[in-house]
Order: sequence, then structure tokens, then C-alpha cells
Amino acid sequence: MPKMKTRRGAAKRFKITGSGRIKRNKANHRHMLVRRSNKAKRKMRQPGVLAPGDRKLVKAMLCV
Repeated sequence: MPKMKTRRGAAKRFKITGSGRIKRNKANHRHMLVRRSNKAKRKMRQPGVLAPGDRKLVKAMLCV
């Protein structure tokens, strides 16, 4: 049986933490940043944790 291949797009977007949670980047940090407050832009720099409902799907894409 062949090996499972990792979805490369998912591998570039998600990382697995030591405790097994999945880190992701926050959205809306690419353009139209002038109108956003500094607080909002600063919060978008921090990594987010994937919601529990999406965890199973992403783990399958990462072949974990």
C-alpha cells in the first residue's frame, strides 16, 4: 500500500504544537491595514489555535 501524502498547501499553513493542538495564522492581515487600529493589527500577528471542529479535517490533510 502506498504512503499517505501530505497536502502541501495545508503543511505550509498549519503547524502542530507540542501538546497536539494546531496553530494557524490569523486572517485579514494582508491589505487595507490603514483603517485598522494598532491593537487589531498587533493581535493578528499572534498565531491562533484551530477550532475543535476543524481539527479532524486538518489532521487528515497533514497525515498525523
